[in-house]
Amino acid sequence: MFGEELFDPRDFIIRSEEYGIPQTRHRVILLGIRTDIKIAPTLLEKAKALIPVDDVLSGLPIIRSGLSKEPDNKQNWKRAIEELLTKTDNQIDAEVWKRMKKIIENLSMPQKEKGNDYIEYAANINYNKSWYLDNNLDGVCNHESRSHIKQDLYRYLFVSCFAKVKGRSPKLSDFPDFLLPKHHNATEGKFADRFRVQLYGQPSKTVTSHISKDGHYFIHPDSAQCRSLTVREAARIQTFPDNYFFCGPRTQQFHQVGNAVPPLLAKQIAEIIKTILF
Repeated sequence: MFGEELFDPRDFIIRSEEYGIPQTRHRVILLGIRTDIKIAPTLLEKAKALIPVDDVLSGLPIIRSGLSKEPDNKQNWKRAIEELLTKTDNQIDAEVWKRMKKIIENLSMPQKEKGNDYIEYAANINYNKSWYLDNNLDGVCNHESRSHIKQDLYRYLFVSCFAKVKGRSPKLSDFPDFLLPKHHNATEGKFADRFRVQLYGQPSKTVTSHISKDGHYFIHPDSAQCRSLTVREAARIQTFPDNYFFCGPRTQQFHQVGNAVPPLLAKQIAEIIKTILF
């Protein structure tokens, strides 16, 4: 019947986490077929289980964040985080503070410092090694941390510890006053999840080009690293193999990662197209 809706528009949304991609990336991807090709394409086959973000972040060298607006070296970085022990005023949930204190008191200095464009390292991964790893690559590319102001190091530590204890990323309403951003609309609902940590045991939130801005929405779940994700970590979440090197300034590297179709998803779509064309 004319005007009758034959499909539910929601049927066209590809939920990437259902197809072996370690992030909740929901997109519409259209595949057009010429009318003279009389082959109906098959459907993407769903994976047996969701892939948690920690499966792809594992096996990369542990690095520290940089310090901005003050001399940056590993001693000052460690000292800056330890200063948080003197700044609390009993506003933090007791269990969260207990974990924060444990992290601070056991803080070590990562051997690979802040990372670099290339680090000699025997990388590993807990998911799909044949896809990600290249035996000819004796190191890790595009794995360098950003620099953050000291207050953001405290916020990242708080957010990641809160998530470990509470099982969710905190809203700004969960923040103690001394860790709230200084802008006047900090507590408005529009900015409620301005600081978001990726959760262990779950797929990542969608990696977008906005990751090139400040990184607050892409905080590493390992509290001891006190930083946002690197280009390589974002690339692993997007399922780029480790031997894919991103060129240009880091901002552009993040754009390349965030704007891409996850390569492992693209491969699955390409395999369907192959059955139509050949």
